[in-house]
Amino acid sequence: MILQAIFFYFFAGVCIASAIMVIVARNPVHSVLFLILAFVNAAGLFVLLGAEFLAMILIVVYVGAVAVLFLFVVMMLDVDFAALRQDILNYLPIGAVVGVILLIELIFGVIGWVVTPGATKAIAAPIASNVSNTQALGLVLYTRYVYFFEAAGMILLVAMVGAIVMTLSHKPNVKRQNIGDQLARRRSSAIDIVKVKSGQGLS
Repeated sequence: MILQAIFFYFFAGVCIASAIMVIVARNPVHSVLFLILAFVNAAGLFVLLGAEFLAMILIVVYVGAVAVLFLFVVMMLDVDFAALRQDILNYLPIGAVVGVILLIELIFGVIGWVVTPGATKAIAAPIASNVSNTQALGLVLYTRYVYFFEAAGMILLVAMVGAIVMTLSHKPNVKRQNIGDQLARRRSSAIDIVKVKSGQGLS
């Protein structure tokens, strides 16, 4: 029990420190590396909780795909992060409101856990003890909480589309396809038929 507590505080401390460094680090590459470290320590916490499937998914999906993709995008694209940081003050009020709401939710969660520690067991869905961790997670997600799961997927889809729209920038003097103009082309607007006499060229 003491060894488990030591590992818990170690993983939790490193995870919190890495999360802070993701925001504080000036170099975006260092931020992504700290994010990978935070994911690895969060996976260690899942292993201590007995959720080995979630730990594996966190390593394979987030570290192996998402974080590495972030790293490649940051290293390959010529992104002017100094210009992006200048617009942070414009979104500071909205960020402050969201931060206050999250802080209030955390306080209510901690108060509820301290006052009624058995509340989490009362609202938990009963799971048979003879099923694996992966099967138990599927039984909970795709039966009792299937609508919440689909709503979370829709929110992530909207967030992804919004992030793409916000970061999409068109450089001037670059030729691009316009599907509407291509479909509206006619023979009269596409080609010019010129009769050239023999022995003469085009002026």
